[in-house]
Amino acid sequence: MTLAIIGGSGLAKIPKLEIIGTQALKTPFGIPSADYVFGKLHGKKIIFLSRHGNPHRIAPHKINYRANLWGLKELGVTRIIAVAAVGGITRNMAPAHLAIPDQIIDYSYGREHTFFAENDAAVQHIDFTYPYSQPLRAGLINAAASINLPVSPIATYGCTQGPRLETTAEIIRMERDGCDLVGMTGMPEAALARELELSYASLAVVANWAAGKSAGEITMAEIERHLEKGMANAMTLLTEFVTAKG
Repeated sequence: MTLAIIGGSGLAKIPKLEIIGTQALKTPFGIPSADYVFGKLHGKKIIFLSRHGNPHRIAPHKINYRANLWGLKELGVTRIIAVAAVGGITRNMAPAHLAIPDQIIDYSYGREHTFFAENDAAVQHIDFTYPYSQPLRAGLINAAASINLPVSPIATYGCTQGPRLETTAEIIRMERDGCDLVGMTGMPEAALARELELSYASLAVVANWAAGKSAGEITMAEIERHLEKGMANAMTLLTEFVTAKG
């Protein structure tokens, strides 16, 4: 069961990861965001994909999610962990914290969100009651517990359009809707994985308090500072997960 990790290019810097090659693909839905990177960690094969390209250049609403997921399926991937930087909305979602969402609310629009959009494709209605793979989520939660790394095992991810950050009023609405986190890439990625029958879970790294949840404006310097710590913890968690579960 080949594992893929979707995230930033920095994830390929996981300690003790051996990079063994790359591969470019063309899919029926276009070209993926970047070449797929093949690696081994403790002897176990992993495939990485930089969601925003390498270097980081593709805005969230411009990502070719269909090509990205289709390419992973072609390469034999069966499980995906999607790492994403997010904003924290509710009290426990402080900067640098890790969360493993169990639900998602989609506020995005205009994105190619299904493989069954063409006129010659049979309409498919996937069950999306639980948008994330329960076994994958449990594996991440157990891996975090085994190394005493605090994570939130329950959270609702709200996916906005981007690339701009949200207004205070939008965050108030999202909190009222039940969102704990706000990000820009969770959909249609999760739904497309379900259409391809791929197990998919999210590992959310809180980069900042969402709009109106802290004094002043959100700055890139603030985001980068918190991401450095949060991503280091995410790499530690992923290493433990791969070692334990492979």
